[in-house]
This record gives sequence, structure tokens and C-alpha cells, in this order.
Amino acid sequence: MKLVSYLKDGHDQLAFLVDDLLFDCDLLHPELPSSMNMFLTYWEENHAIAAAVNKAILDGRIGKDKGVPVEAEQLLSPLPFPTSCRDGYAFRQHVAAARRNRKAPMIPEFDQYPIFYFTNHHSVQGPGEISCMPDHFERLDFELEVAIIICKQGRNVPAAEADEYIGGLVIMNDMSARRLQAEEMLLNLGPAKGKDFATVLGPCLVTLDELEQFEIPAKENHTGKNWNLTMKCFVNGVQVSEGNAGDMDWTFAEIIERCSYGVTLQPGDVVGSGTVGTGCFLELNGTGKLNDPDYEEQWLKEGDTVEMEIDGLGKLSNTIVKEDSDFSILALKKNI
Repeated sequence: MKLVSYLKDGHDQLAFLVDDLLFDCDLLHPELPSSMNMFLTYWEENHAIAAAVNKAILDGRIGKDKGVPVEAEQLLSPLPFPTSCRDGYAFRQHVAAARRNRKAPMIPEFDQYPIFYFTNHHSVQGPGEISCMPDHFERLDFELEVAIIICKQGRNVPAAEADEYIGGLVIMNDMSARRLQAEEMLLNLGPAKGKDFATVLGPCLVTLDELEQFEIPAKENHTGKNWNLTMKCFVNGVQVSEGNAGDMDWTFAEIIERCSYGVTLQPGDVVGSGTVGTGCFLELNGTGKLNDPDYEEQWLKEGDTVEMEIDGLGKLSNTIVKEDSDFSILALKKNI
């Protein structure tokens, strides 16, 4: 199934996405909720009903007259109100390249355990405009990722069982203000202000049954599902990045195992993969400079359109806009 949330009568509305049409879940079956949060809270009951309804749409037993064109509606994040948002560090290629570019050796701990950080779940948004303050434009960056949404409560979940807690996959753009990020991390704390202004999810949550054809084994000595999904990013129509979700060294199952250690995961928690190799300007610029000192760096600017496309998950499109403010926290730094 492909599930989306869109704006209807001033609130988020959960719908099936089939052939570019939206079918409101609660209108097609009285036991289905109108919101993704409620769908996830009672996942096992809702999923079985929704799967049958989705099949009826695909089979034509529910007519297209029950749907509305997706392009006519304002899509939100598939999960408009996440209960939390963590982001992992699962792609060795990206980590190794980023460290090489700043002349740092590859850190051996990467291969010992998966890590993650918390970002601002209240700043999660869907397709559309990304609003940025002046300081965000100091090396503004995208990050091409895939994310999972947790569908049932769990604590101390072993990796061998963790895939059962994944409701589905979604495209994730972990927006990054690199100057803010670099400055705060000099103090060995963060990232925080460099990341907390926008995290984009969309356009739809794709359930695992829909992705079975893409499943591949985890890498050697790792546990859990992985998926052969080509990942691409375009800026103003020009492709700047390409990778594959199948290159994840740490699986989502293993990341869930670590996230849930001594902690109860909740339906509606979001967990990102971390950046795929070549999946951000920070890495691309560093590699370019390493190979050519005259390489001209590229960062996102006001008016840029960022499009991310992942096999099976759709296309996520956003436009960068500048807030009507000159306020700068960088200008508040004390020079002692």
C-alpha cells in the first residue's frame, strides 16, 4: 500500500494513493481512521482492513470516481505529527568519503555499532516550500535518505525481530545548515541548530508488502531486511546524487535494536538511514575540492527546487524560500 496525508478542510486526511488518485481511508471503510497517527496506533487491526480495501481499489471493485487527483491536493508529510525523529548513520561510503575529504581517517567504531541522533520532530514537513532563515543559507544542504516509520510499541527489540516494527519506508530529506552545524559541533555536542529547522518526509508511506520485489540480503554479518532501491537527487532539474538503499551497512533492524535499548519505541517514531553515498553537497563539494582545488562549491539557494526520487517510494519535491527576516544568531557570537 501507498498511504499519504493531505490537507482537507483544515486538517490532515489519510488516504490511499493509487494511480495518482487519493482515496480517503475513512470514507471507504468505517473502521479505518482519518489520520496516519491513529492508523499507526492500531496498526495490526488497521493494516489488515486497509490491505483488503487497497486491493479492491486495484481490482476496480472500488471505482475511480471515489478518488480525487493527487495533483489537485496539498500533500503533507505522510506522518504529519511524528512522536519522535531519529536519524542514523548507516552508509559507510558517505562516512568514509566525508572523513577522507577533511583528511581524517575512517573511524573504526563505525563498524562496531550503529549510531543515531535526535532531530526536531515538530519540524517534520512534506512536499512544498522549505522556509529558511538567513543563517540557514550559510552553506545550505540537502541529505538524501530513506526512513522508516515505527508501527508498534517495542522495548529492547532484538534485531532478528525488529523488521516487524517497521510500518513502511518513506523518502527523507534531512535539511542541513552546514555553518551552524560545523560551529556547534566544535563543542562536541550536536548536531542541533544546524538540523532542527526542517526534515522532509514524503510523498507517501510505502508498506513492506509493496516492497517485497526489492528485498535483498543484509550485508555479511548483519541482520534484517534491506532493499535494492536506487536513490537520486536533482537540484533545479540537474541530477547531483545517486546511490542505493541496498548499500546500507547497518540495517534498520539493527538501528531499531540500538534505539530501543532501555527505551520504549512508539508507533509514529521516525528513524532515518543517514545520508547515502554522494547524497549531500557537503560530501560532493569535499570530493570535488580534493580532486581539483579550483572546484566551485555548490550549496542550496533561495528559489532552488530539490527533487528526490527513490525506486518504489515515489518523488519528493521541495522549493527553498527565504523567511522575511534579517535576524541572525551567528551575529550574536561573543568575540572574546
